Amino acid sequence: MHATSTVQAANSPVATPAPPVSDSKTFSRAFADINAGFRARELWGHLGWQDIKQRYRRSVIGPFWITISQAVIALGLGLLYSQLFNSPIEVFLPYLSTGFILWGFISGCLAEGMETFIANEGLIKQLPAPLSVYMLRTVWRQTLLLAHNMIVYVVILVIFFNALDNPYSLGNSEGLCVGNAYCHPGLSWNILLAIPGFLLLALNAGWVTLLLGIISTRFRDIPQVINSLIQLLFYGTPIVWPVDQLLGGGTRASISWVLPIIQLNPLYHFMQVVRAPLIGQSFTPGNWIVVGSITIIGWALALVAMRNYRARVSYWV
Repeated sequence: MHATSTVQAANSPVATPAPPVSDSKTFSRAFADINAGFRARELWGHLGWQDIKQRYRRSVIGPFWITISQAVIALGLGLLYSQLFNSPIEVFLPYLSTGFILWGFISGCLAEGMETFIANEGLIKQLPAPLSVYMLRTVWRQTLLLAHNMIVYVVILVIFFNALDNPYSLGNSEGLCVGNAYCHPGLSWNILLAIPGFLLLALNAGWVTLLLGIISTRFRDIPQVINSLIQLLFYGTPIVWPVDQLLGGGTRASISWVLPIIQLNPLYHFMQVVRAPLIGQSFTPGNWIVVGSITIIGWALALVAMRNYRARVSYWV
């Protein structure tokens, strides 16, 4: 009886345990990584401050050299380009200054975002931290640089407040809204819209850093390509030249056919949602719609990249 039971047990099929299912390539893990990164704000906040301090170590005035260099560039180019574009200095200088300040943030996030994981190779291999911490470190560092540069904007706003507080035009030498000249309404409570505009800009900096950071870690030629495109984007975006020159009454209105091409440039819309409220310029709901759409699409792509390749970044670096 006992032998028979032993034979039956030996011949019965043995249930093998199912192999564990990995959840490393799921959206839940990608969302968890980003959520954990935001919760570790003390870590990326400290690292971002340390980056600024390290850059200006042993300097007497430290990070305020950022402000001084920004002011010198804005003043020098403002005096020059206001004459080249036949625009009044009191409205062109604020336009140029805010353009340079915002471009510094955008180009910094693009250039340093591609190198985010490569530059943090040592920490990625030694510190068990979410991958999004390094993205937040980069965006936070660029935000601190932007905050220093905004001192230039505040000083210029105080000096040229009277000119910006009234309707003005950048399309003629008088700066007045005469004839069919394109007119800006001037400063108003719309200046507060610069806050949500910058938040959208920072959100886009986040997905750009994650997506380009992952791609550039795998393909090291990508940063060289993007750096070349950054220069092209600078000249193709209305930063040092005003769009008013192409509109009614502007000195370059005869080539207004390029306006649709300019509006295809997404950076133009990002500049508008932040710069226009800051200096009392005209803006349209279309600017916000384009920026909002790019934000949604960009984060969707970044989440797909995080889902598929988040675990491989530590091997690629």
